[in-house]
Amino acid sequence: MNRYRVLGRIGDGAYGSVILAIKLDSGEKVAIKRMKRKCHSWEEAMNLREVKSLKKLSHSNVIKLREVIRENETLFFVFEHMKENLYQLVKDRYERGDKAMPEATLRNILLQIVEGLAYMHKHGFFHRDLKPENVLCNGTDTIKLGDFGLAREIRSRPPFTDYVSTRWYRAPEVLLHSTSYNSAIDMWAVGCIIPELCTFRPLFPGNSEIDQMFKICALLGTPSENQWSDGYLLASKMHYKFPQFSGSSLNQVMVSASPDVIKLVHLLLQWNPARRPTAQQLLNNAFFTSPNKSSRHHLAVVRGANHHRSNHNDVDDVDLERHVVHSEPSRPKPQWPDGNRQRDSSAIGGDDEGFEDILQ
Repeated sequence: MNRYRVLGRIGDGAYGSVILAIKLDSGEKVAIKRMKRKCHSWEEAMNLREVKSLKKLSHSNVIKLREVIRENETLFFVFEHMKENLYQLVKDRYERGDKAMPEATLRNILLQIVEGLAYMHKHGFFHRDLKPENVLCNGTDTIKLGDFGLAREIRSRPPFTDYVSTRWYRAPEVLLHSTSYNSAIDMWAVGCIIPELCTFRPLFPGNSEIDQMFKICALLGTPSENQWSDGYLLASKMHYKFPQFSGSSLNQVMVSASPDVIKLVHLLLQWNPARRPTAQQLLNNAFFTSPNKSSRHHLAVVRGANHHRSNHNDVDDVDLERHVVHSEPSRPKPQWPDGNRQRDSSAIGGDDEGFEDILQ
């Protein structure tokens, strides 16, 4: 750590604190994540999920791990520094008085998120905690997926833990405690993020697991057993009954969104995870591929500039294949348009009023 000078504190996450620092020999700014958990050996460090995933992932839309440092059983992850996260970007726009995000900007952000996911999934990992805080940005031009502390290999064998992802972005199968979910949970999270970018407010701000499912049913309508038979099996095991709703129109929630954006959200917010498009399929959606959509060309130009800069600054990949994440800062609690909603901060567990309460 003596090769870095601390500039300030970025924030705290579930697993550690994050500081802004500068590398003394190059002047490069970095984000350093100090893990709370003690690490007793280098082998233990290399086996952490966050390290294992990011060692294998190298993509312009995935945050880069520069270095892993172990000192006195304390572990430090050194990441490329990003200016902000997507939640902060949206919050700043809302506080400036913006009413909506321009569709071209929305498309550019989403394209980079989905390209990062498509790369991750293709290379055998799913994120499991996708939310605006874990999407890092330098303005709207450069978007990278971050915080891989909950990432898992797709080839891993279930059972998986049922408490993953922040509640507001948690897929229905996870809310119903499935232990055999897959990368489709990341696509559900994208479907929740899009309306938040359009309206500057979360789509399903549930205050418990039960409330979360209630809000999803109220908007999408209660699923039929034909739509999602596996969901009914999961609910039956928990003695849970879906609340009965016919559903509302997304147009009423996303009043300024175009029909193309509404269709995209409908595709992603499918009750049955098997019916959600994969990230690669989503990249072929007309929202991104129509001739009048210029995001791909714009993204290629931005990537070219970023590639030139990263080639100048990157360390040798052989020296650990270093790539990782700038952890989630503590969320400020602004007043959202409904006056009293506060951002949900539970990442794993922590649901005081979960389904367990009705099973006693």
